[in-house]
Amino acid sequence: MISGISAGLLKGHRFVKRDEGKTCALCHGGRVYPEYTGEYGGTPDVHYQKGMQCMDCHKKAEFHGDGKAYASRQERKDRPVCTNCHPAGQEKTEKAKSAHTTHAGKLSCAGCHASGQYRNCYDCHAGKGATSKPAFILGRNPRDKNMITTLRVIPTVRDTFKAAGIKMEHFDLLPNYWDTVPHNIKKRTERTRSCDVCHVDKEVFLTKEKLIPGGSKANEGLIYTPKSIKQ
Repeated sequence: MISGISAGLLKGHRFVKRDEGKTCALCHGGRVYPEYTGEYGGTPDVHYQKGMQCMDCHKKAEFHGDGKAYASRQERKDRPVCTNCHPAGQEKTEKAKSAHTTHAGKLSCAGCHASGQYRNCYDCHAGKGATSKPAFILGRNPRDKNMITTLRVIPTVRDTFKAAGIKMEHFDLLPNYWDTVPHNIKKRTERTRSCDVCHVDKEVFLTKEKLIPGGSKANEGLIYTPKSIKQ
């Protein structure tokens, strides 16, 4: 059972519009679908609450491919982005407009609008067995160090493949934390209600003390401490 969905594709390999959420959940039921529906704790994604399903944002051309090989999903120009439906300048309040203008190009949408903790995996590549834990992590985007975003743990350690005789000489070139968009979006969160959550409390940010043991040296480049603001 994955997220309440029995194993086996619905109606063979057909994508059935009526059950598309369940179809997608068969592969993406480890973290994405339970975050979206609220099964992993917290509140369901606001889009799910409004009756939206996966293909309302993820169009078929995106996952069926266009005949081109991409190094990552980031290279897809037609991938879903929040501003497709929520363009800047159309905010309903001056407070929202000011916040978006201030943080534009510096903070991802999920940095403020992810409703809470999301699933992170530990130990699964460390020979100890997978351990899933909830966490909320903000830090520098490894693809763009000028952008602060939500990060998810990729728990490979430097001796992960030691038993197979594989030496990871270049282990420290890539970090163990990568940018992620948790599917638990909410309009108003602790971070949208108060600047103090980030600029005073600073508890949700990645620090040296929070880094996973045995991780890559590149992880330190993602640490970020927000500046205090004048009250």
